[in-house]
Amino acid sequence: MIADPLTLTVVLLFVMFAFLLSSIWIGVSLMLTGIFGMLIFKVNLPPAIHIWDKIGDLLSSSLYDSLNSWSLAALPMFILMGELLYKSSISSKLLNGLIPWLSNIPGRLLHVNVAACSLFAAVSGSSAATTATVGKITLNELKKRGYSKSLAIGSLAGSGTLGFLIPPSLIMIIYGVLSNVSIGKLFIAGILPGILLASAYALYIIIAASIDKNAVPQEEEVITWRMRLYSLKDLAPIFSLIILVLGSIYAGIATPTEAAALGVLGSILLGFYFKSLDFEVFKTAILNSIKTTVMISFIIAGAGFLSQVVGFLGIARALSEYIASLGLSPYMLIFVVGIMYMILGMMLDGISMVVMTLPIVLPIIIQAGYDPLWFGIFLVLMVELSQITPPVGFSLFVIQSISGEEIGYILKATFPFFVIMILVVVIITLFPEIAFYLPSKMIHG
Repeated sequence: MIADPLTLTVVLLFVMFAFLLSSIWIGVSLMLTGIFGMLIFKVNLPPAIHIWDKIGDLLSSSLYDSLNSWSLAALPMFILMGELLYKSSISSKLLNGLIPWLSNIPGRLLHVNVAACSLFAAVSGSSAATTATVGKITLNELKKRGYSKSLAIGSLAGSGTLGFLIPPSLIMIIYGVLSNVSIGKLFIAGILPGILLASAYALYIIIAASIDKNAVPQEEEVITWRMRLYSLKDLAPIFSLIILVLGSIYAGIATPTEAAALGVLGSILLGFYFKSLDFEVFKTAILNSIKTTVMISFIIAGAGFLSQVVGFLGIARALSEYIASLGLSPYMLIFVVGIMYMILGMMLDGISMVVMTLPIVLPIIIQAGYDPLWFGIFLVLMVELSQITPPVGFSLFVIQSISGEEIGYILKATFPFFVIMILVVVIITLFPEIAFYLPSKMIHG
């Protein structure tokens, strides 16, 4: 007999977190949770069908279906592209190229984290890679030049999360596969929200630097237009790679998977251009890409099985009907969902958040009238929040390893950027056209 859907949900969530806290692999934890759900809440099967036969059929079919997607081929490609760029000297080139253009803006080189992370995010789908690659160069450089340590760390923590929002994004690929939303449209939809978030960070830096005169060194660097034009030789290659990857998708010339392949080719050429690519670097990038891809695929497979079980037990449908019966307004619903993701972000990494919650949350969101394309952008923003939410905020630990600062100091420095991110989530919710505008202009929709 099937229990009340709310009871089912609470019990399954409890079991799932128990497995996760026991240090079992995330993919295995999700599969075990699904098996537990099938065994404990006896489904109404004909007597001739044994429960383990049904579990075996459901497990095998869901594992195949969840990974049998051509769109997922983009995942290892973008991971490899990010690894190759991470191992190259692109971050130092970015810094050298950006310094002449940022030196006369209020806040001056404090903007370098925002600009460098935005550009690196446009060629790397990983938030961690963006934070680590940019931070290793900028934090020491800003410290030596006498800039505010707090603003430097906070801006790096906030801007580093742009690796998830500004395409290409690994989270967007996973969401697109699981929700059957066009990955190309998700990529393009993330551009304007990404620019909005980066601009909000830059505006805060300008205001903070104007209030605190000690945030920037008092002596001004003399920058000529000759120096700015010369710096373009360092910026041109990265801009070319961005245009190659995103431009080919936007113009309808390439699918996201094909664009990912072009990105890998472009990153290899950049490695040769910067003379930073040799066999050892290439081998390490390949091995790291394989490990990351297998890890993510295993989680997707486990989530696919749990999703099938959730549907089989009628949980998603019953919860959708229950929430609909509460009469919550769409804004109140999205507020509740946002709070839920903020709480989950304190315990889970971004990929786990998406694959574990989507089977239950997405049907409710669609029933409330929200577009799944918009919800993908909303979800990515919530994943970004989780990157700087204690105690599991991964970006916080990346910055701690780079800077050597106490986690409490990093949290305090990051808090203003955390608030800014929440404000951008509110703006995107009130004005969803920000996410829809560019996808509506795509040549091949």
